[in-house]
Amino acid sequence: MDKPWKISRGPIAATELDVEKANAINMLLIRPVGVLPAKSGDAIRPFAVGLFNEFRPLLKPDAGVTTLRRATAAYVHCRRYYFASAQPDSMRHGLDGEPVEPLSPEDRLVAQKRFLSLKQITGKADAPEQAAPVPAPLLSKSEQIRAALLGKRNVVS
Repeated sequence: MDKPWKISRGPIAATELDVEKANAINMLLIRPVGVLPAKSGDAIRPFAVGLFNEFRPLLKPDAGVTTLRRATAAYVHCRRYYFASAQPDSMRHGLDGEPVEPLSPEDRLVAQKRFLSLKQITGKADAPEQAAPVPAPLLSKSEQIRAALLGKRNVVS
């Protein structure tokens, strides 16, 4: 995978979890910012380079920069954010949510690789483990015949 994707999947919709992460960021700020999704289904918008520095002046006095950094990291390091960033038509957005510039092909390729690796990791975590088959109890020949006959009687009755 040396080339960025060429087919766009359109805007990537935020889920409830994405909105919760966005709300965690907004709760630390004196006002909500337009770049973050407000409800499920809103588009996930990749951040402009250096946008975190624009968040800092909006930080509430009782909130810490480290807390803001962690909340922002939780939002931008999720699978759907990388998927939105990997799209061929993806744009970086400013604080108000307006497009600023397109993502570079290099940044899109990095996002694509991270998305695919997270998808593979979460795909493995989502797959239920197969339980080992339980071996049938060892029965004598007469017990097997008796079980077979009892089974037939139960079906006919």
